Amino acid sequence: MNSEMSSNSRREGGGEAPNTTAASESTLLAPTSTYFADEKVQIPETDTSGFSFRKLWAFTGPGFLMSIAYLDPGNIESDLQSGTVAQYKLLWVLLSATMLGLLMQRLSARLGVVTGLHLAEMCFRQYRKIPRLILWIMIEIAIIGSDMQEVIGTAIAIYLLSNKTIPLWIGVLITIVDTVTFLFLDKYGLRKLEMFFGFLITIMGITFGFEYITSKPDQLQVLEGMFVPWCENCDSRALLQAVGIVGAVIMPHNLYLHSALVKSREIDRTKPEKIRDANLYFFVEATIALFVSFIINVFVVAVFAHGLFHKTNKEVHTLCTKYPSVNASIFPINDDYVDADLYKGGIFLGCTYGLAAMYIWAVGILAAGQSSTMTGTYAGQFTMEGFLNLQWARWKRVLFTRTIAIVPTFCLAFFSHIEDLTGMNDLLNAIMSLQLPFATIPTIAFTSNPQIMGEFVNGWFNKIASILLSVLVIGINTYFVVETMNELHLHWYALVFVIIIGIFYLIFCAYLVIHMAISMGNTNLLRYNLVKRYIMAPIESQLSVNPISYSRSQSDWTLDGNMTEVPRF
Repeated sequence: MNSEMSSNSRREGGGEAPNTTAASESTLLAPTSTYFADEKVQIPETDTSGFSFRKLWAFTGPGFLMSIAYLDPGNIESDLQSGTVAQYKLLWVLLSATMLGLLMQRLSARLGVVTGLHLAEMCFRQYRKIPRLILWIMIEIAIIGSDMQEVIGTAIAIYLLSNKTIPLWIGVLITIVDTVTFLFLDKYGLRKLEMFFGFLITIMGITFGFEYITSKPDQLQVLEGMFVPWCENCDSRALLQAVGIVGAVIMPHNLYLHSALVKSREIDRTKPEKIRDANLYFFVEATIALFVSFIINVFVVAVFAHGLFHKTNKEVHTLCTKYPSVNASIFPINDDYVDADLYKGGIFLGCTYGLAAMYIWAVGILAAGQSSTMTGTYAGQFTMEGFLNLQWARWKRVLFTRTIAIVPTFCLAFFSHIEDLTGMNDLLNAIMSLQLPFATIPTIAFTSNPQIMGEFVNGWFNKIASILLSVLVIGINTYFVVETMNELHLHWYALVFVIIIGIFYLIFCAYLVIHMAISMGNTNLLRYNLVKRYIMAPIESQLSVNPISYSRSQSDWTLDGNMTEVPRF
């Protein structure tokens, strides 16, 4: 295998940082290592010009780490609820959301490959200070929300594995150990860390696949649900669940993560053919990774579609009487349909297919929580170093995110019931859905800007498809958030507060859209002083002058007197 590490590999745009007290567009980051700063995977040269599996192996890694966000505990719970509420009829929504995710992940990866800068670093260079800080806060909220879901999933897995011996609140505290685990594994090198993530995905595939084989769902119904885009006789619960699937699958911080992970490969950006090669192999790898994640998600949907669709609490409670050690009280003796969550799903599997099925389910949830924790930490590190031009030691970053995530989760676990803890996932999905424009709009804007991407700029098809699909997803997620707020039955003063926040939210989205339109070439907007003064950063105020090509190597750059990067022709 020629994908050996290069210990003396330099950071993109290496060299000394400019001697200036204020951060500028050319300010380089501190040399603290993050994931790939000290070592990069070398891409083997091949004799043939066609597709090379050796090259694909060298590029394999970032896509699978990215795909873990599609398998976090929040997604798993959304899957089981989808099967419980609508049987197999929403599998096509899951497939569509995964394909949309692939489109956006492809754009994110291309940005990192072509420019050598990840999405947060590009935001630092393209947005003014205040919008940039707002973007950072929004993405941090998404990361913390995701981390809370991982804490919940891990705590529930421990609760199931210990058969209630370890209370939920202790399980929440145990997740602090993730910090030590993460730092321990990170010492062994990039490739071994990627293999460990692959091992966790394998565990999820085996555990959820075992449940799928054991439950024996109707294969024809699975295929029909996957490829027939219709939901016959579906009620409002099914519609809301369909919206929830989209919100759970596409994570905003994942676009920031993927654009940074692709920088772990040594790519000669002075040669367009090398960039073209990298774009191809990263896309193939991401496609394979998301296909694997989709199959695992289908396993979960199908298991509960077969076993819990239109099942009443009384029916499941009766099943659980065969196993006195199982917590059957979680299913009240009534004729209401089961309102499934991660914990009830595990209990149901144990009562229906034997206690081994419950423990295997818990192992899968534990693997989902652990893997998502680590990728969330990397996403937080990348966004912090990009938006703020600041790097923390990894243990500080993990401690920062995990502390904020644990405090509310611990309070909920300690003072309330498990139903409240698992139900919190819906609220967290709604919160993360709101953050989606803050990842998709910058991604489309930068990859559609010829000054940034050069010859690798988005074509019209990519531009139109990404914009339309993003508008669709954002609209769907907005509906999901509104429905979630309605279910909370807020008091008038809380409702007024939410409306005010919503107005500011829409204004900021409008700001990003105007910036995106200019980045895509709509220079007519620059005639307005308001736009020139408050929206476009000084570096990009004249699109027709000194075009910037970030895809050029750092040696091709010089600095003018205003610390603005311009290419040396």
